[in-house]
Amino acid sequence: MNAAVLTPPDIRARKGGEPLVCLTAYTTPVAKLVDPYCDVVLVGDSVGMVLHGLPSTVPVSLDMMVLHGQAVRRGLSRALMVVDLPFGSYEESPAQAFRSAARLLGETEAGAVKLEGGVAMADTIRFLNLRGVPVMAHIGLTPQAVNQFGGYKVQGRGDQATLVRQDAVAVAEAGAFAVVLEKVTDPLARDITADLKIPTIGIGASPACDGQILVVDDVLGLFTDFKPRFAKRYAELGRMADAAIAAYRDDVRARRFPGEEHVFGDAPRTKA
Repeated sequence: MNAAVLTPPDIRARKGGEPLVCLTAYTTPVAKLVDPYCDVVLVGDSVGMVLHGLPSTVPVSLDMMVLHGQAVRRGLSRALMVVDLPFGSYEESPAQAFRSAARLLGETEAGAVKLEGGVAMADTIRFLNLRGVPVMAHIGLTPQAVNQFGGYKVQGRGDQATLVRQDAVAVAEAGAFAVVLEKVTDPLARDITADLKIPTIGIGASPACDGQILVVDDVLGLFTDFKPRFAKRYAELGRMADAAIAAYRDDVRARRFPGEEHVFGDAPRTKA
């Protein structure tokens, strides 16, 4: 029998306990692979870069998130599924955010949404939380604001540390059940983790965070356009796939494939 599906309160209750294991997924087969091992599976807007070849997450649409959310939902039986609200689908107003979140939850059966921003998004998080939409927050480096940051830069150094702290406190007080800290300096991430009453989930932050998240394609070595410093590759499936496809090409050109065992005769084969 499958374990019960994890919920946002379950994740929040893990504060200070066993570290939370989180990965992204964008397809049904990958969702099935990661589900037994993960507490949270994020359908991230990183899908735009990883699967669709986009230069950033900014062009990702709500339709795209719904499509991939539905695919991932079919592959999960235990982990909490969280879906990203894409750029432009929530920043205008809390009401816009609710409409977008309601669509994601209704059409994908996700357990929660994730949105980027701290102090500026606190009212929106509070608005959603009061209307039954669980929210995972995301502060530090927020990829949807990459143009404003001028690149994928580390956050929390020098005077920035105060701003990141303020963002962390704001999203927690607004009702977020967890917060992603991306590319935040280790000392600052440790302090925030100690101060907040909700779990922190690090990505390029600190081992002291209450959990960790990575893009699954980075973990498996499938996304090879670039490798973030904070990502650890546990396999090199991209290289293996390259070798397999090259071997297939060689077999086809040498007429070694298909072989007798791959084709069909005029009459069914009989067993000996």
